[in-house]
Amino acid sequence: MKMRTLLLGLCLGVAQLAHAGQPCTEFTPTPDTVRKALTLAKQAHDGLEESGAEVALIARVGQDLSKYGLRYSHFGFAVRDPDGKGWSIFHQLNQCSSAESGLYREGLGNFFLDDMFAYETLIVVPGTERRRRLAAVLAGELPARMHGLPYNMVAYAFSTRYQNSNQWALELIAAASAGEGQIASRQQAQAWLRSAGYRPNTLHIDAMTRLGGRMFKANIAFDDHPFDRRMAGQIDTVTVDSVFRFVESKDPESRRIRLALP
Repeated sequence: MKMRTLLLGLCLGVAQLAHAGQPCTEFTPTPDTVRKALTLAKQAHDGLEESGAEVALIARVGQDLSKYGLRYSHFGFAVRDPDGKGWSIFHQLNQCSSAESGLYREGLGNFFLDDMFAYETLIVVPGTERRRRLAAVLAGELPARMHGLPYNMVAYAFSTRYQNSNQWALELIAAASAGEGQIASRQQAQAWLRSAGYRPNTLHIDAMTRLGGRMFKANIAFDDHPFDRRMAGQIDTVTVDSVFRFVESKDPESRRIRLALP
């Protein structure tokens, strides 16, 4: 009965699945994709429970980014529900490949029910003090204040013209890391990240690819990037890899939990 109740909780929202962060093409989950998503969600739930944390970072493999040397495409915050019985994912998502984004809270099952490239997740559990600060930030008004509505999949890491999903989360991590009251805007968060040594990943994207992306994709732009680097095909953007690397460098108490289906 306990397992059945848990799976029911993981399934909440599946009937109204809005494939946020994915193109709004027809995607019908099959019994196999649902099974895989819920199996991974159950493993993530158990890993989070065993960690003893109230908040953690959680990533998924929604796209194949191997040509850029990256594995995970997107991450958000896993937050323990107020009743202590489950977990929700709090993250920013692009709305159907449009030029805008929104903030969402959804269950673990729904988090893995997009059209996944691989059923694998990486959880980073910050140290005790970092978790306390992060939980306080996520419970306040900063998540909404730090949300930039104009979305760009490859947004420049140190510009506020656009924002991608991982950038929103990183800027909240900056606010939590800097200490209470020190960061109240995206500009302040980015200034702190520069001073703290954050380094984005550099994606090498040639001129023809940039032109095609800008012309045919509303959620891709390059005009926020420094001109010289853009012309050289060097696109500095916030990725899961760069964020997790930065978090771990600043928080020796943090630990990883990697889970994957065979």
